Amino acid sequence: MEKWFNVGKIVNTQGIKGEVRVISTTDFPEERYKKGNRLSLFLPNSQQPTELTVKSHRKHKNFDLLLFEGYENINEVEKFRNGLLKVPETQLSDLQEGEFYFHEIIGCLVCTKDGVEIGKVSEILTPGANDVWVVKGKNGKEHLIPYIEDVVKKVDTKEKIILIHPIEGLLS
Repeated sequence: MEKWFNVGKIVNTQGIKGEVRVISTTDFPEERYKKGNRLSLFLPNSQQPTELTVKSHRKHKNFDLLLFEGYENINEVEKFRNGLLKVPETQLSDLQEGEFYFHEIIGCLVCTKDGVEIGKVSEILTPGANDVWVVKGKNGKEHLIPYIEDVVKKVDTKEKIILIHPIEGLLS
């Protein structure tokens, strides 16, 4: 069975010529939304994905705007709203050392180097210079862990464990 990975969610249309607004969940929008690239659209209540080919891509505010081949007006793409854009595992690229896909990090157990369990990564925020991992503790409290060298000391995606050195005030 093929494994799929989210790259974005279509949240609305843009204009009348068939463009859609996408909230991107990929670290590689330039690669994923490149002209000619194929994406699979998973719509709510649909059994089969729809294959789409990117015709154009541009950024506008916090959105990626996509136009797909064969979909030239708003009426044809209105039904895409709330659909998830995904790629199969075979389209994932090899990453550099120290780089990870979101799906590899989410669910990892975070501990201090001293063995104190902090919680599991539930979400990844991408606010700017570095990613921030949202770690949910057993008590429900959330900790924001910046993915920087001073804090994150070891990431083992196979064992699903991350060791950190919390800087002062990080866990309070």
